[in-house]
Amino acid sequence: MARIGFSGKQMGAEVGKRAAEEYRKAGWNAADTRIISAWKQDVTVCGDRVEAAKEAFSAGAAQVRNIDVATDNTPTGAQDKIAATITANVGVKHWVVWGCNDENVLGGVTAQQNAGVGADDVIGVGLGAYLACKSWSGNKPSGMKAALFINGKDVGALAVQSMYDRLKNGKDFPREAFAPTTMVDPTTWKSAGVTCS
Repeated sequence: MARIGFSGKQMGAEVGKRAAEEYRKAGWNAADTRIISAWKQDVTVCGDRVEAAKEAFSAGAAQVRNIDVATDNTPTGAQDKIAATITANVGVKHWVVWGCNDENVLGGVTAQQNAGVGADDVIGVGLGAYLACKSWSGNKPSGMKAALFINGKDVGALAVQSMYDRLKNGKDFPREAFAPTTMVDPTTWKSAGVTCS
């Protein structure tokens, strides 16, 4: 049986890698920085994404304390839960935010903004890019630094190509085939073809 789609672990690892790059670039101290990992905790694929982000970040940056935040995977749900987390962690100057999807990260970045945390003290790395791009449409600085763009059209194209290869050339279906993903940011999201929703 063939499976064509996206890999939750692969996507999470890309998010964690980019967050580590942004963290190193910012030059923050681990002692006054926290990571918020936000996701609906009974959704297995979300857990895969977040765990992979944690592992990739740890491999590429200092050990920063992580706070797991249970959400309903919506922007407002994440915003409410993360706002409470910010309030409970007075003294934290810098925040890294990732989650299962763009909704969690956008909610987290908005909660930071509402709490008076400046855009330069937040590293949000989304997953999807369809909401992250809203942060980049205006001229205001945003804590949303990057997002992994996942394009559903790429999954369809890969499925059609696999079917064509099977029927035309007798090539076996791959056991697993993953569509490509692209990390985008305020300067590259439009050229990558992200559709803001």
